[in-house]
Amino acid sequence: MSSVHTPISETAEYLQAIRQRVGTIVVGQDVVVERMLIALLTSGHLLLEGMPGLAKTLLVNTLARAMHLNFRRIQFTIDLLPSDIIGSEILDERTGSFRTHKGPAFTNLLLADEINRAAPKVQGALLEAMQERKVTIGAESMPLPTPFLVIATQNPIEQSGTFELPEAQLDRFMLCHRLGYPTALEEEEILRRNLKLGVKREGAGAVARTEFDMIKEEAIGSEADLIAAMEAANHVHVSDVFLKHVVDVVERTRKHPELELGCSPRAGISLLKGSRARALLHGRDYVVPEDLFALAEDVMLHRIRLTYEALAEGKTAAAVLRGYP
Repeated sequence: MSSVHTPISETAEYLQAIRQRVGTIVVGQDVVVERMLIALLTSGHLLLEGMPGLAKTLLVNTLARAMHLNFRRIQFTIDLLPSDIIGSEILDERTGSFRTHKGPAFTNLLLADEINRAAPKVQGALLEAMQERKVTIGAESMPLPTPFLVIATQNPIEQSGTFELPEAQLDRFMLCHRLGYPTALEEEEILRRNLKLGVKREGAGAVARTEFDMIKEEAIGSEADLIAAMEAANHVHVSDVFLKHVVDVVERTRKHPELELGCSPRAGISLLKGSRARALLHGRDYVVPEDLFALAEDVMLHRIRLTYEALAEGKTAAAVLRGYP
């Protein structure tokens, strides 16, 4: 495949093959894979909320290898420094001069695990890199690799010792998806696959295999295929009627009596871009209302804030957004 002339059916098949590859390693979570591909195709960033043990690292690692992208992971902790993310200047004792050491931000897919455990200045360094797609080390400004996608995770429990992301920083994330537990059938399949992992020999000994050992090294397609898919998403048709629906949905959050903070224009842009990418993933070159409905909660829920009165009545942002009393 190559360039914008690639038939949309071929692009959809390429993206479907990636989803199937991830599905051979991770059971369920197909919606999460779709959200990751939407963010990747539109140069957005993704925030994932979910309990520990839902295979978030395995998902991102598998997707990166399937698409031949570089992958790095940072475990956010209270003692992390901005230089641990973007890099720093190091004194070379042999030459007596400083040399630049690039941090883990210089990658294609960056998993920022438990981002709310780091101090605000560290969160700010990552969020600045996400927005500007470049970092400054010393006096030198350097672009980050392309594509550059940050997938950050937040644990909804164990909030002690955490630093909540303020609304302005949450707005930098195109999507915020909430992961749930697998269904009973999916959990059975997880256990069946785990029983078949076996052991692998290492030197004179052996260790138990994990799901990470099962990830295939060969990529699906090439860098040109990914670029063609990004271009194809950018050419998905959007009607004027659909555009007005997006504006209407965003505007309603600003006028809702139970919302203290409505969505920014960035939410509308994210809805539009995300709908285009979702249409492509479903083999269409035009958007439909279903794309808007499917993405609305992931685009808007982390961007709104309830009034004090609504909170006092025990209402949730999700219920208000869905129009429940």
